[in-house]
Amino acid sequence: MQTLLMAPLITYLVGAALTLVLPRGRLVVAVGLSALVSALAGLILANVLRFGPVAVTMGNWIPPFGITFAADAVSAGFLLVAALVATALLLALTLERPAQHPALAPLILMVMAGVSGAFFTADLFNLYVWFEVILIASFALFALGGAARDLDATLKYGVLNLIGTTIFLIALGLTYGSFGTLNMADLARAVPKAPLTLQLGVAALMILGFGTKAALFPVQAWLPASYHVPHPALSALFGALLTKVGVYALFRVMSLVFPGLLSPFAPLLTASVVLTLIVAPLGALSEPNLRRATGFLVIGGIGAAVSGLVIATPAGFTGGLLYGLQAMAVLASLYLLIGRVEARDDSPILRALVLLLLLSLAGVPPLPGFWPKLILIEAGLRVGGYGSVVAVALFINAALTLIAVARLYTANAWASPPTEQPRLGLVIPALAGALALSLGLIPAPLIALAEAGGRALSDPSAYSAAIGLFEAAP
Repeated sequence: MQTLLMAPLITYLVGAALTLVLPRGRLVVAVGLSALVSALAGLILANVLRFGPVAVTMGNWIPPFGITFAADAVSAGFLLVAALVATALLLALTLERPAQHPALAPLILMVMAGVSGAFFTADLFNLYVWFEVILIASFALFALGGAARDLDATLKYGVLNLIGTTIFLIALGLTYGSFGTLNMADLARAVPKAPLTLQLGVAALMILGFGTKAALFPVQAWLPASYHVPHPALSALFGALLTKVGVYALFRVMSLVFPGLLSPFAPLLTASVVLTLIVAPLGALSEPNLRRATGFLVIGGIGAAVSGLVIATPAGFTGGLLYGLQAMAVLASLYLLIGRVEARDDSPILRALVLLLLLSLAGVPPLPGFWPKLILIEAGLRVGGYGSVVAVALFINAALTLIAVARLYTANAWASPPTEQPRLGLVIPALAGALALSLGLIPAPLIALAEAGGRALSDPSAYSAAIGLFEAAP
């Protein structure tokens, strides 16, 4: 099973190279490869849920030397949902009649290679590498349209994300210079021995870098300025997956490397989360364009997910992870359906699905977004202190999001200006939306996965033991 950890990454990398040279059928091949990765991720997830985390170090080096890949319920669960979302997006693009850009399939597969590498790496420098792979490939995807608005969005997305990556790189230099290692499990035992001021400085830089990637307040402005511009399937790819890589990195690094700093950083994280939860739906309220307004709602969801890090209990981690997992499916489906809205489709099925998915972002029961918010609010109130503050902010976010959704749906949803880009058919977006909504009606499997992830983040000793450092707690 250890060698299987590299299979998703290799599949995506080889697929990107293969589809680059194929004369035709690139998207069809990409769909098949992404479906294969979904199956591989499912096997890995089933194995880690049954036997615990697994890891492999490149070149058979003894940890912490060499680059290590590791999988637990958190990383394997995120990869499985990401691969399924990518498969649906690629399938929707494949069924479009107009010809697509020949670089589209290779670039999407490169983004997914970066996503899979980021989820499975156990080395911080390797995480930086996969951030760069994601950034470069997505930067090219933004620019594929070639119009002035595409280049404007590309510049805003690329420059601001590059700043976040640069901050993370500076943090890596300080980390290696101070602790002599970048293996996350090795850092977990080296960091507590360092002076507190050094720990706080390095952690603050990492929070800022990951927060920029995740679009947390106050470094969130790049997302609504760019995500509404490209093809709806690409908006779905970016909105569903890319910010979740930043959320995953925050959860992984803070729970494994800096668990003792969650309390000192609680005021800062609470302020950022609360402002994210409140400012995002206010932005959606002020925005008449449906796809651009959805970008603000993506940001609000990031605040909900990261609130689990403020609560910092198994239940808090569970709620944060659950929100991230279900939001990947909900947002991908919503962006695909918005593509039909922009094509002037006025079918009752489309109207109903768009409304239900928007209501899910507000946390209306029994839709998918309701269950993680319920878990987070209950966990926050139980913890008290900053947890209670976050719980109140989640209530406010739900109310403001519901108002924004009502305004968008009743006044502006069907008045979005048409674009010159080819639009997706209704079948795949509708099926994706129905499947995403089913997560709210049958929430038990996803909640069980999030609970396993919450336990793994609360006690990362099994993750470190799989790498070859520490022993698993009895």
